[in-house]
Order: sequence, then structure tokens, then C-alpha cells
Amino acid sequence: MINPSPDIIWAATLGILGALIGSFISTAIVRWRTDSPIILDRSRCDSCARNLKPFELVPILSAAAFQFRCRTCHARIKSIHPLIETAACLIGLLAGIAAPGTQAIGGALFGWQLLALAALDIRHFLLPNALTAGLAATGFAASLAGLGPTPTDSLLGGLAGFGSLWSVRKAYRLMRGREGLGGGDPKLFGGIGFWLGWYALPYVLLSSSVLGLAIAAIRLWRDPNFATDRPIPFGAYLALGAFPAWLTIAAAGN
Repeated sequence: MINPSPDIIWAATLGILGALIGSFISTAIVRWRTDSPIILDRSRCDSCARNLKPFELVPILSAAAFQFRCRTCHARIKSIHPLIETAACLIGLLAGIAAPGTQAIGGALFGWQLLALAALDIRHFLLPNALTAGLAATGFAASLAGLGPTPTDSLLGGLAGFGSLWSVRKAYRLMRGREGLGGGDPKLFGGIGFWLGWYALPYVLLSSSVLGLAIAAIRLWRDPNFATDRPIPFGAYLALGAFPAWLTIAAAGN
């Protein structure tokens, strides 16, 4: 069951905050591995580099109002911006519905971090150490604040998450002589374990694996020449499996 009496205003507030955070996340993803500063720089058009006015920066609404095109050069706005803004808005909204008060803030923070990591993995095949370490640190801090599993379960989850995928990665390399998992995947799974506890990890791993196999099967069906040995952003699948798990746990506890 979901939170029996969700505060709709509170949930909507988290949704609006999520859209704003999503705007920052999408800009950071686009600027990653470029010469543009990720934080200390004004928002501008990705095509003509014109600095954007405040009324052009309202998440989701501004892009829709201008038909998803730049007001000056008329180039299409990169789809990553409205997609991530919408996803971050939904994360905040769902967290506010599933859990009350500060627990919802914790869940939204978890979801927004997962969103940033998933987008980076999909776009750049990258899971930065700073972000996976931040996920682990905030997860353990949440457990100490009583917003998740007990600190013991959180710590065990972090160790089990990292250790399990690290072992799989090493075993695959020994058997096949090449990498089968990226180095960031065990760290991400460890961070998820800190947030959810050790007992949720099998469900996250199962759902992530099924999702990855389903997407690979669809791509192979659509393109028979699709190379099944090409890299896949498994970290994104882990992230997509982890937030619904948090929603389920939070809803069951309220």
C-alpha cells in the first residue's frame, strides 16, 4: 500500500523541486567531457550558445512553449533536457506519495542520484567515483538518520552489493580474458545497498538483469545484425531497478 494520506502539496513541491534538479542534471550530462564548466556557467542554447533568459529556463514548460526549439536559432532542444526534467519531477512526486516528510526527501534524493548516474552511463558509459561514493555516503547517512534500513543493514548492504558484483567482474575476467562489467557497476550496486539494505539487493539485481535482457532482445529483434557483445549500460539498469524497490519498501512501511 502507498502512504495512506499523502500530502499532495508536499508531493507536488518535491515534484517541482525535482524538475529544477533535473534541469541541472541534464545540463551537467550534456557538458560532461566538454570544455564547458558544469556548474559555474550560465545556461545557454546547445546549438547557438546564446545565453538563455530566465523565462526560457522554466523546466519542461519553457521547452514546450517554444515547441522544443531555440527561440533564436530554431534548432531543436536536445531531448535529454525535457526527458530528465520530467523523470526527476516524477521521482519527487512518487517519493512524496510513497512516504511522508523527511523520508520522502531521502527517497527523492536517492532517486535523483540514480537518475544522474543512469544518464551518465547511458550517454557516456561512465559511473564517476565521486557520484557512486556520494550515493554510498548519503545512503549510510540516511540510515543513521532513521530514513532507511538500520545502520547495520545499510553497511551490510553496501559491502554485499559491492562485493557480489566485484566478484562477478573478476570471475568473468579470469574465465573470458576480458572485461564483462565496468568498474563502476560494483560501486553503484554498493551505493544502492547502503540505501536499501542487503535484503533488497537480490530483487534489484533480478529486475535489472531481466530489464537488460528484455532491451537486448528487443534490439536484436529490430536489428538482426545487432552485436550482442557490445557494451551495455548495466549501471542504468541497476538504477532503474533500485528506485522502484525503494518505493515498494517505503510504501510497505507506511
